[in-house]
Amino acid sequence: MELELYRIDYTVVGVTSNNCMKLIPSSCKEQQKIAVADNDGVLQVFSVKKEDIQLHFKTLPGSKISSLQLAGEYADKMFIASENEIRGYTKKGKLFLSFDTNLTEPIISMYILGNDLFVCGKHIFNHYRDCKDIGSYLCGDCIVDVLTFQSEKTKRLISLIACEGRMIRALEHARVTISVEVEAAPTVLYLLEQNGRHILFGTVDGRIGILDVESNQPFKRWLIDNKKFSSGISTIYSYDITGDGNKNLFLGRNDGNIEIYTINILDELDTSYLLFVNNCNESVTSIQCGFVGSIYHEEVLICTYTGRIFGLTPESNEKNIATDTISGNYSYSSDTKLKISKLKLELEELQIKVTKEREKYQTATLSYLDDITVIPNCPIKDSMILSKLGASYVLSLEVSMPIDNILLQSDVPLDLLDVEKNSAVVSYCNNKDDRNYLLATYRCQVNTNRLEVNVRTIEGQYGILQVYITPIVQPKFCQVRFYEIKPLSLHLRIHHFEENKPFNTLTIKGSFSLAEMHSWVYQCLPEVPEKPQLIEKTELYFQSTFLGTILYCSYWKGEGVFKSDNVSTISILKEFMSKEATKKKIKVDIAVFINDESINHVLKTIEPKLKDHIDLVTKVSMLDALHELEVNDEQSLNSLSPKYKDLLANETKLRAEYVQQPSYLDRFYGVITDLYVDYHKLKGVNVKTKVPKLLNLLDNFDYDTVLAEFRPEIVN
Repeated sequence: MELELYRIDYTVVGVTSNNCMKLIPSSCKEQQKIAVADNDGVLQVFSVKKEDIQLHFKTLPGSKISSLQLAGEYADKMFIASENEIRGYTKKGKLFLSFDTNLTEPIISMYILGNDLFVCGKHIFNHYRDCKDIGSYLCGDCIVDVLTFQSEKTKRLISLIACEGRMIRALEHARVTISVEVEAAPTVLYLLEQNGRHILFGTVDGRIGILDVESNQPFKRWLIDNKKFSSGISTIYSYDITGDGNKNLFLGRNDGNIEIYTINILDELDTSYLLFVNNCNESVTSIQCGFVGSIYHEEVLICTYTGRIFGLTPESNEKNIATDTISGNYSYSSDTKLKISKLKLELEELQIKVTKEREKYQTATLSYLDDITVIPNCPIKDSMILSKLGASYVLSLEVSMPIDNILLQSDVPLDLLDVEKNSAVVSYCNNKDDRNYLLATYRCQVNTNRLEVNVRTIEGQYGILQVYITPIVQPKFCQVRFYEIKPLSLHLRIHHFEENKPFNTLTIKGSFSLAEMHSWVYQCLPEVPEKPQLIEKTELYFQSTFLGTILYCSYWKGEGVFKSDNVSTISILKEFMSKEATKKKIKVDIAVFINDESINHVLKTIEPKLKDHIDLVTKVSMLDALHELEVNDEQSLNSLSPKYKDLLANETKLRAEYVQQPSYLDRFYGVITDLYVDYHKLKGVNVKTKVPKLLNLLDNFDYDTVLAEFRPEIVN
């Protein structure tokens, strides 16, 4: 079964944050009111009558609204979080609550359950009951969402906070009782009431997981598991849109995808089935379902980052349009004709207003007075997430107005990879120097609000990537975003690893504090909490997304121990931490233990990947040669051997795989060369003059020959 839904646009509000649009429940089967809060600080409630917007109330602009929740006996009271203040409104617009939480951070997420209010800043969790503070928790990780429910066993309130450090923490009385480790950083939490209570969470790589924090094994399974890296989940909702008695799952993604699934929450073997997918080219911030445009059918209501509110309805608009089969002309119903005439009138009025404002602005620019041109506010939603699948970063930029161009500048070597969804034209500057290793410009197509770029880094090379975003607006201006490229940028956080590996060890001792050591680790590795945990000893585990090698970090006041099965990782850490200690004039003692067997281990790890890619490059070269020989007709094809016939049959698949792995061969050669130089450097030997010989051996890779070049003593 597949759903067939049609889009109908309703209105446009200001830029919105996640989950800032709600449908107010109605007591009977009638069209529901829509409550939406935006970043301009405006809360408004409206309904749709015959496709016209009827505004019920609208507040004055103010500080950015980061969260909107419905509460009360009939869920008809609206609570908004703005900066560190909570305000409550009735559905008629009466302000009945204004509560200052006195938090030192702006509120990012909020949840209300009965008389209990739960708010989270970037690092602070606070619990209020009847507007009285009854508990708080300071988290080292960045908090992205909060959810609270009542335990079926103990009847106590359990709060869940999703943290960027791949953790979901359960709290009772503002104390952590369970820490659930997940494979990817969570982005949103959702309580699914179907055949019991189930906690769902979305991740940055597009997966949906199920939790049961009251069992011995909190993480149950992946309900929706993408085989490849997909856009992050921005919102989750459930509703029985198919009318079969089971709730469907609605997902909104950062790339604009709206997906509807049929799920069986109880059967682990039953896979989720995709009923409907649609892309709106803007990140989705809220999804709701109910009676919006009509009382005769339910529809899906969507709100995007730029404030577009539209519905997905089973009722097609084409019913109001008929085509004359003889002349081919369109004929419209009387209602449709009236709507078209209204739209034309509105467009004419808008054009007159725009013309007047342009003339007014032109007059102001010609003034001899010392007037200052005000740059308009342009909010930008951006993220830079490490993709485990491609061992590269996905840089996502979304602007509330169309983008003219984007300039990328970096003081470290970076590669920009093609993105299938990206239609922008890229231009590179070849005049590179030490301060500008990368200079590239993306010129966007008309009405492009969102752009994705894949960025591939080189470990050991660290610096700053600067992105200049220029929207299409007058007067011209641009905004800049900074992204730190860390020394071990391709490592991600893990929670478990195999300990029976040949580890190299780096030990650092000195008169540094735990906070200073933590700041060095934070500057060196991604996905590290900004603040150290309030414990004597910190332990963190990382895995390389490119090679799969492991890094173990353990540090406390005055000492740090780092273990890795990759010598290059130890070498990068040693160099970076020595430099940071010298900057702060801290005397440190550094000891390095090299396990020679780790070279065998890393080369053995690289061997199958390298040989597979060499084989792929060879096959693509053969395909190019066959096309040059113009082997296309049936007679020529029949004369080929089965090997070449099979190549031509799988050409599309092979070329697609080759395009997804650009310059992989050079990348592997670079990793092996760095390993060769770092291994001997830590032993006090300079082998840079022998690198050309190693590269010749890599062209015809043989494990034993290459290992003998690394460790001649084995052969002797």
